Amino acid sequence: MNRKGVCYDAGRAMMGESWRPKFDETLARRELGIIKEDLHCNAVRICGLDIDRLVVASQAALDAGLEVWFCPEMWDRSPEETLAYLRKAAEAAEALRARRPGRVALSVGSELTLFMQGIVEGRNVFDRMGAPSFLETIRAGKYNATLNAFLERARVAEREVFQGPLTYFSLPFESVDWSQFDFVGVDHYRDARIRDIYGKIASGYRVHGKPVLIGEFGCCTYRGAEMLGGNGFMIAFGMMADYLGPRLTLPESTKETMRIPVRVDGHYVRDEGLQAREIADQLRVLDAAGVEGAFVQTFVSPTSTHVDDPRFDGDMAGFSLVKSYADKDTAEEIAVQKAHQSKELVGIELDPSDLLKFSGELGRMGVTYPDMPWEPKESFKAVADYYGAH
Repeated sequence: MNRKGVCYDAGRAMMGESWRPKFDETLARRELGIIKEDLHCNAVRICGLDIDRLVVASQAALDAGLEVWFCPEMWDRSPEETLAYLRKAAEAAEALRARRPGRVALSVGSELTLFMQGIVEGRNVFDRMGAPSFLETIRAGKYNATLNAFLERARVAEREVFQGPLTYFSLPFESVDWSQFDFVGVDHYRDARIRDIYGKIASGYRVHGKPVLIGEFGCCTYRGAEMLGGNGFMIAFGMMADYLGPRLTLPESTKETMRIPVRVDGHYVRDEGLQAREIADQLRVLDAAGVEGAFVQTFVSPTSTHVDDPRFDGDMAGFSLVKSYADKDTAEEIAVQKAHQSKELVGIELDPSDLLKFSGELGRMGVTYPDMPWEPKESFKAVADYYGAH
């Protein structure tokens, strides 16, 4: 594995919620330096909506000595809006590449079948996945032609201004025409259904004759998370249902997912050791599968804050390698955003003050890095050890 990477979120945005409400260049530079020196990465996938943020974070990563995979992500907009956005992002990426030749690559998007309007009907990703015919039409490959037609337009638009390597980070069920791209990219999480064939699936992408990148993989931080893989975040709905009771009504499919992880005394069980073992094992499997590189999802999740009380520990539902502490300047903003998102997802009006229970102690700082509003988890050390030894 030549590219040893991690995802770094500069501010993805979904349904009115920014996954990084507060972005500070000094903090970003410090974090990216830690990613290079202490996590032993040599590459980073920088994701987010705001192009200026992407540029600032990418410049910081380049200054730290990291290779940058510039990943602009605009979700739930039309193909034409998305295309115009990607063209603007390509111009920004090219300016970075021109200053640091050979150190910057660009993605034309990720998981667009779910995250862009115009391929699958629906206002947002949950609408699209919740459609009765979704699984049937996905298995039939109904949407692949529409996806590839858009990817061709996006590749042409970006190639007009960007002179470095191009890729797209796909879903496993998307059949992409990889002849358009320099790298095959796939977001590939392991769960109970594919545990025994996870490496075989990853190795299978090499048939396209291009180097293979795993754009996202990882595990959440609770007992049973290894069974859910990329859907591990969904216990957040279970935690909300436990707290709000009959005020929160969830779809039956979501409730079924919530029943899979073990609970003790009615709550999910934090397990940093499980997350660490799972990620280290997935790295070994992917390495053996011959992939060119992999990016752990994710370094930090500021909106999934750690609280000592397991009933409100949002970090359990996160994939990050560090546990974040609530920022006093953004705790209320995050609560308002999550209340809005709850209305969008399940139609329930929540009082943001209810959600402040999930913030915990405000303004807490780390011990390992006293200047950081987070503390490394066991998975941080597991990844650092693996990358450092390979």
